[in-house]
Amino acid sequence: MRIGFEAKRVFHNNTGLGNYGRDVIRILKKFTPIDQFYLYTTSVSSQKRFDSFDKIVIKLPESGIWKKLSSIWRLGPVANQIKKDEINLYHGLSGEIPSGLKSRGIPTIVTVHDLIFFSHPHYYSFFDRIIYSIKSKHAAKNADKIIAISEQTKRDVIKYLNAEDSKIQVVYQGCNKAFKQEYPQSEKDKVREKYSLPEQYILNVGTLQERKNALLIVKAIKGTDYNLVLVGGEKKYAQKIHSYIRENNLENQVSFLKNVSVNELAVIYKMATIFCYPSLCEGFGIPIIEALFSKIPVITSQGNCFPEAGGPNSVYIDPSSEEGLREAFRNLYYNADERRRIADLGYTYVQRFSDEEVAKNLFKVYKSML
Repeated sequence: MRIGFEAKRVFHNNTGLGNYGRDVIRILKKFTPIDQFYLYTTSVSSQKRFDSFDKIVIKLPESGIWKKLSSIWRLGPVANQIKKDEINLYHGLSGEIPSGLKSRGIPTIVTVHDLIFFSHPHYYSFFDRIIYSIKSKHAAKNADKIIAISEQTKRDVIKYLNAEDSKIQVVYQGCNKAFKQEYPQSEKDKVREKYSLPEQYILNVGTLQERKNALLIVKAIKGTDYNLVLVGGEKKYAQKIHSYIRENNLENQVSFLKNVSVNELAVIYKMATIFCYPSLCEGFGIPIIEALFSKIPVITSQGNCFPEAGGPNSVYIDPSSEEGLREAFRNLYYNADERRRIADLGYTYVQRFSDEEVAKNLFKVYKSML
């Protein structure tokens, strides 16, 4: 069985969609009988993306003109190479597929992660909304099957892309294996020293942008002795966070970390007291899964997709309420027994997002297409 994958982001995105694509290929290699993985990409990153390239065939533009116009190649002309390679099934991993696959008789699946550019358009520029809209509508119309990463995303696909319920299959995603490993105390001590981490801290992971709502956490720790560690890149919204910290003399309580390796991030999760994710909207919320696998209690937002990721025993708050979040912190920050209870229940719940379970559900969709 030869499966083709849209792989530009697999090689060039360090987070989000790149992580999803790499994990899909890694777990399918390990847990399914797929013979070959054809990865179609405009170029290959210098970074190490896989432990082993066994069964992986990297496909770049073949002709001179498409080597120069590789961004256009991936939108349509790549279909000629996919047909030539006798691919049994093509999977668009990040919400888009090239034109021409249907006319060439190639069965096609697309994964839709979120449609926030439809549901919350104010977070996106006008041109980004147009581009994302065109790509997602084309993919939903022309793919034979749509994989939604949550029930929330499935509802959005039906609402905004007019897709039929029967065409959509929910397959949850997992997370990098680094978050499922144990680390020796020596490794924890090394990471704690490198990043000057306090003994206890609230952790938030994700790009500092408006919809992630990290400023709420900063406001909720004002007047307390809680420490906060924010891990992620910074958008313009981060200026609001820095300003609030300066105006309220919170510099000694808040740490900003960037360019953290996956293994270091996994250790930072393991040592955290609480994971807090008060996001306003997501497709699923992978950092919640990472926290649950790391055996720490999660506080996240009510509604949307968050209960799907966090399960019945995480703590849910109104993402507009400082006092509600502050109360959740009061109940957990110095209550080790309650934190342990929630973390243990969360760890049991998160096993439904294990590598083997996700691979099994993905392969079930593949088999239904062939």
